[in-house]
Amino acid sequence: MTQIILYTTAGCHLCDLANDLLMQIKQQQTVSVAYVEIGDDDQLVALYGTTIPVLEFSNGSQLNWPFELNDINKKLLEYKTQ
Repeated sequence: MTQIILYTTAGCHLCDLANDLLMQIKQQQTVSVAYVEIGDDDQLVALYGTTIPVLEFSNGSQLNWPFELNDINKKLLEYKTQ
């Protein structure tokens, strides 16, 4: 199973949009989604504070916003062919 991490923070409407895309992916494929609240960690705020939502895949590759459903599917396909 492929794991996707969504770096997010409370009140982030773009993060809500990213989560909606991930829910669509979960209907199509077997993936696990983990949520990381960046507001709880100063280092994560420094890394992602201006770029969230960010998706991180099991192989360490990332997608920064803006992304669409097709972009996530491409990343998942890349992961499966590695």
